[in-house]
Amino acid sequence: MKNIEKKIIVILGPTASGKSSVAIKLAKKFDGEIISADSRQIYKGMEINSGAVPVDTSIDTSNVYQGKQITTFTDKETVSSFDQVKNWQQGFISDEILHYFVGTANPNEEYSVAKFKRQAEKIIVDILKRKKIPIICGGTGFWIKAIVDDIIFPEVKPDWNLRKKLAEKSVEELHSELKKIDPLRARNIDFKNKVRLIRALEVCQKLGKVPQLKKIAKKNNSKNWNFLEIGIKKEKKDLHQRIKLNVTKRMSQGMITEIEKLHQQLPWDKIEKFGLSFKLIPQYLRGEFSSQKELQEKIYLAEKNYAKRQLTWFKKDKKINWLSKYEEIENVAKKFLKN
Repeated sequence: MKNIEKKIIVILGPTASGKSSVAIKLAKKFDGEIISADSRQIYKGMEINSGAVPVDTSIDTSNVYQGKQITTFTDKETVSSFDQVKNWQQGFISDEILHYFVGTANPNEEYSVAKFKRQAEKIIVDILKRKKIPIICGGTGFWIKAIVDDIIFPEVKPDWNLRKKLAEKSVEELHSELKKIDPLRARNIDFKNKVRLIRALEVCQKLGKVPQLKKIAKKNNSKNWNFLEIGIKKEKKDLHQRIKLNVTKRMSQGMITEIEKLHQQLPWDKIEKFGLSFKLIPQYLRGEFSSQKELQEKIYLAEKNYAKRQLTWFKKDKKINWLSKYEEIENVAKKFLKN
């Protein structure tokens, strides 16, 4: 296959749409490696609740990155220990395919989109050097946009006192405050994501408003990367059924136990900031719901609403090719890689 040196495939879509299975099939077909773009799956100890792909622990991947044995963080970025957090450069095998950025960050520390972009781009360069196809797969639209549009992020250092103060407010209060300061950012942000609301307000405090992405995007011209963005298209009824089945499956795998284990390391407020089941299961464990059945229904409704917000974000991007059948996806990818 010719001219693949700068080509990158992106598989995106709402939760439970089947992104991971499509990405794995494409990786097997076109000799690719998968970069996860998910702001929850990045954290260690949250794999079941975030719906991450399973890890094959029997395969050692420590010598993959640039053909070298890795024992340290080569770009001086470190994380404190949390149940042996994996080196972000190392990756892991799932279904015979090398994946990156699942369970590689400490949930006790904030992992920003800027950090993801910086690290993911290093992995992309390495994958391309090894004549393989980088496949970005995920549902966190802003993380994907950061790479595809090569967004430059403002250098605003964390203000921990401000964050602590803002963390005491509800998402509704934070969103209302952001609307007063920066209406444009308030319209485009995920208004249920407390972490992003706090960060946006933090940047506003320093810069007056959050810089518009269009003004700071460079479209990756400097790297000459060419992206194919494919969205997994599902009918609403089918997607809702998939979400319900997915929640049932993950509950049987131990969502509640995972949160209980996470609570041994983190206080409830830090767990709940991740939203969805990370907020609902602590409420259940504190006796706020009458049964696991009620909890499961609430998780389903939360994830259904989350899928709606994801689709609202993705629909703004006219570059995305929305396809429903795998055969169509494979043909489009094949044509992209050949041209």
